[in-house]
Amino acid sequence: LIEWNYADVVIVSAADAGVTPTVMAGLDKTNALADSRWNEEPQSASRPFDRDRSGFVASEGAGALVVEEYAHALNRGAHIYAEVAGFSATCDAHHVTAPDPEGRGAAQCMRLAIADAGLSCEEVEYINAHGTSTPANDVMETKVIKEVFGEYAYRIPVSSNKSMIGHLWGGAGAVEAIFTIKTLNTGIIPPTINLDHPDPLCDLDYVPNTSRRARVRIALKNSFGFGGINASLVLRHEA
Repeated sequence: LIEWNYADVVIVSAADAGVTPTVMAGLDKTNALADSRWNEEPQSASRPFDRDRSGFVASEGAGALVVEEYAHALNRGAHIYAEVAGFSATCDAHHVTAPDPEGRGAAQCMRLAIADAGLSCEEVEYINAHGTSTPANDVMETKVIKEVFGEYAYRIPVSSNKSMIGHLWGGAGAVEAIFTIKTLNTGIIPPTINLDHPDPLCDLDYVPNTSRRARVRIALKNSFGFGGINASLVLRHEA
């Protein structure tokens, strides 16, 4: 809307409150949720990229961002936390719940977002992963990051907020975009917690268990939802 001059300011918000008996029963039938082995240690159940992961942990929450045309923000003296440098959305429609094992739509989505930002892959300094803690998603996301970034994939930090806050479903993208913006502003990369035994198929730098200080000016945020709906957002902040 802003890029096409339909608006100067847009409030972008997302929320979900789906932890109800009916919804949870339905999700349990899909085998997407963390299994009962973690009932006595719920804080350890969400463990993206770990060999012992069994599914995601459902949670609830909301996030809101004010997205504004650059000159408009400057004219009113707004504090600018980050620039939306690039964006892409794709849909591979592989399956209603399972991701495409080859991640074709996800890979295309990342490439298009980086191209939309006018950047090369090597200019991306951090990836905020979709990272659901499901056996299929984490392997797929690792695969497509390596496909898109090549050897550079092994040098770029990647982490999953869902390890700490669970999966907010419809609210996840906005909240995790805020996490990513905080990384750009503070120089602190949040960790992927509960990553005690890395899956051999998930062999990237997932910032295990402890946050990391690093100068990050350009970050990529991935959201890969049910039904093959993919979105990638490139955020930039020049200190």
